[in-house]
Amino acid sequence: MSGGSNERFECLADRLDQISDEIAESAIEELKTALGRGDSKSPATERRLTQARRAVEKAAHLLRGAENGDDPAGAGSDQFD
Repeated sequence: MSGGSNERFECLADRLDQISDEIAESAIEELKTALGRGDSKSPATERRLTQARRAVEKAAHLLRGAENGDDPAGAGSDQFD
């Protein structure tokens, strides 16, 4: 992989980190709203946001692994036959 690709992957991973932070803030707002209503469990929206945040964090991690020449998902996991 070239240095340009590494920089591009790191830039994408950084952007995903920012998106993850935004999603986390939205999830916290959902929890605060639910608490304000007196709900006893977390709303489905918050759970969906948390799941999305984890997926975005995983994507950032995978890009950073690719940056280091690693294949965090396993060798050839996304290759087509």
